Amino acid sequence: MKKFSAIGVMSGTSLDGLDIALCNFEFVSQKWNYNIIKAETIPYTKIWREKLQSANILNAFNFVELHTNYGQFLGSSINAFINKNKIQKVNFISSHGHTIFHQPKKNITFQLGAGSAIAATTRITTISDFRSLDVAMGGQGAPLVPIGDKFLFPEFDFCLNLGGFANISFNENKKRIAFDICPVNIIINFLVNSINKTFDKNGETAKKGNVNKILLNELNNIDFYSNPFPKSLAKEWLVNNFIPIIDKYDLTIEDKLRTIYEHISFQITNITNKKTNNNLLITGGGAYNKFLIELIKLKSKNKIIIPNNDIIDFKEALIFAFLGVLRYEKQINCLSSVTGATYDNIGGSIYQM
Repeated sequence: MKKFSAIGVMSGTSLDGLDIALCNFEFVSQKWNYNIIKAETIPYTKIWREKLQSANILNAFNFVELHTNYGQFLGSSINAFINKNKIQKVNFISSHGHTIFHQPKKNITFQLGAGSAIAATTRITTISDFRSLDVAMGGQGAPLVPIGDKFLFPEFDFCLNLGGFANISFNENKKRIAFDICPVNIIINFLVNSINKTFDKNGETAKKGNVNKILLNELNNIDFYSNPFPKSLAKEWLVNNFIPIIDKYDLTIEDKLRTIYEHISFQITNITNKKTNNNLLITGGGAYNKFLIELIKLKSKNKIIIPNNDIIDFKEALIFAFLGVLRYEKQINCLSSVTGATYDNIGGSIYQM
């Protein structure tokens, strides 16, 4: 029996905050069991949100400096989390970092937050940079969560995460496949920011609007949606391909949001309704958006399952801790059936303490 105590650290594209989760893993009877022991989300200050939002336009020196400074910030945040919760033992930290660049066609992906700085600040072995090997091998480097879905959540037919972008994973022809579906919180937050809100609580702003069918039709016809998987989305795609379409329309924020919600629910169920009467697990911040969940339920031919708050909030941090376990054990943690890479691979750089 193998046991690990690992801290998973996750920062999503929607910039809601930093998720930190202490997780225990045991490999018993050919199965991985897990427990989330302690977890919390640390909201980003205005200063850190601005730094992360503008990182892509920094010069080379300032970008590398921010990479180190953000790693130190992650390390300090983890130290505070350990002290607050009086944690005695951690085998290692497993950090996703914050994605700044993601252009797999150019073999480029970059997650901010130097693992060396995290390790030096915490004095705990740190594993980071999970995506770059897969991208170098011709893969998307994303999504990485599906291997965790496969081993930690095998009872669900679909695992859907509603974060900055929606992504999904499921088995097909005895292989795990996964891909990004469409933008969710990243575009919702972007729109409500213009009316001085940080997020659309329960979809209350969107509910006041009306669907614009012309805009909806144009969004649904974006090339990405007809492309075969593997495929992934990033902020660059949103800025270059999605937002310009919305900006063409002289609509209220409420109408734009209502149309976006309709678009999201359509794109998700367009994928999941290819199967019926299956279990569909929904996690991520979007799982709390009552109006969005209502729209998905209305269109869905499957059973929607919303888990407990720890799984909703910290499933990705949990799975990144698990990716670290697999890397530490030199086991495959990135599936070519998901990313399109040449081979399954073992991603992650280890900074040993």
